[in-house]
Amino acid sequence: MSVRRLLSYLIVMALGWSVCFGQVQLPADTPAGRVCAAWLQAFNSGDRDTYRAFLQKYAPARLDRLDSAMEFRGRTGGFELKKVESSTPTEVVAIAEERGSEQFVRMTFAVDAAEPHNMSRVELNAIPTPAEFAPPQLSESELVAALQREMQQEAEAGRFSGTVLVAKNGKPIFEQAYGMADREHKVPNTPTTRFRIGSMNKMFTAVAVLQLAQAGKLKLDDAFGKYLTDYPNQELASKVTLHQLLTHTGGTGDIFGPDFDKHRNELKTLQDYVKLYGNRAAAFPPGSKWEYSNYGFILLGLVVEKVSGQSYYDYVSTHIYDVAGMKDSGSEPEDKPVTNRSVGYMKPPGANAWQPNTETLPYRGTSAGGGYSTVGDLLKFANALQRDSLLDAHYEELLTTGKVDEGFGRYAYGFEDKVVNGTRCFGHGGGAPGMNGDLQICPATGYVVAVLANMDPPAARRISDFITNRMPGTGSR
Repeated sequence: MSVRRLLSYLIVMALGWSVCFGQVQLPADTPAGRVCAAWLQAFNSGDRDTYRAFLQKYAPARLDRLDSAMEFRGRTGGFELKKVESSTPTEVVAIAEERGSEQFVRMTFAVDAAEPHNMSRVELNAIPTPAEFAPPQLSESELVAALQREMQQEAEAGRFSGTVLVAKNGKPIFEQAYGMADREHKVPNTPTTRFRIGSMNKMFTAVAVLQLAQAGKLKLDDAFGKYLTDYPNQELASKVTLHQLLTHTGGTGDIFGPDFDKHRNELKTLQDYVKLYGNRAAAFPPGSKWEYSNYGFILLGLVVEKVSGQSYYDYVSTHIYDVAGMKDSGSEPEDKPVTNRSVGYMKPPGANAWQPNTETLPYRGTSAGGGYSTVGDLLKFANALQRDSLLDAHYEELLTTGKVDEGFGRYAYGFEDKVVNGTRCFGHGGGAPGMNGDLQICPATGYVVAVLANMDPPAARRISDFITNRMPGTGSR
């Protein structure tokens, strides 16, 4: 999803020379250029005191974000400036790349016009890899060899724990596991280890909704209130359509925050979320913009229940998992033993050691995310989808074709649709403390990439990016 925080001390005092990051120069003759250079070097240092000093000088109102900024620095490794797109005395727009992965961002950095030119805005928005910075496509054998080297380095450095699968035309060409599923009991990860998958559940929810649409049991342009007739906020229910819920354009908001933290163990059913959030008004006029909404997918799960007459979990198990042959996937409650499920490990802001993510987990995975799966099951899901076993060709195309610009690509129905190094791929990622995963399906080339990790983002995403950025194209060997 989006880069989906920031900041830190070095003040460039002299005018008339430029601060250089690699081969790229920031203008030192403008306030924005000088302060941006100071921010970038301070943030990249990863030093808490350096970062605090920068904030005290240029952004004292942001001192309360110190911990989250340091956590963000830890996840990204900092940024390497690649290109300055535009520059004015008070604003710099540039392209940068995460040092810890191959994720590119567009950075917008603004300062006040008046002395001392306080930092007024920093935005980092994930973007596809620009063509000018794309790594060369490799042959299949070269890709496998490069991936083996990369995974050895990532695992030895402690940056990856999980499983990686790359398939061609439905069959694995690379499948390996790394790290520990349970560090306390020294249980290693294997290719069949189950990992929590976060928001990847959204793909299953979207398939379920489109199956019901294909069967003529609902219409995507209907308001969700047509099916959830007792929804507390009737005004919202009468305006937000299923299409808008599926594309995150309904303005229905998120589920995470203080209310979730307070009631985490009480939220045991989808309806419990409605009891907590169902009286909220729309965050913006439905359909007017894109904003990721976990709550919108909670509502879609309830629509599935209402229309099908089954619980969300039973419907997905019967109509998706069973059809695709996914025997190791589910959303059982956290208090129910699940064999071969890994422990998630996180490093909260300020922590020096990895610790289990147990106290952050919801009671149960939902239609918005939080279930578990294996890389093998995700391949089975991708294969079933491409064989039109889950949906016919028309609805499969409707499901996966992008509809709304979300910065990094286009969002379809529970799937992200993007072009990577000239190749179209669709899929979805998932991330939360102690878990990260990504599935990418690239139909023109026949490749499927599934990566699951039992540690903080972007552990899995950086590996998925490494693979898709180098995959053979349609004309490759």
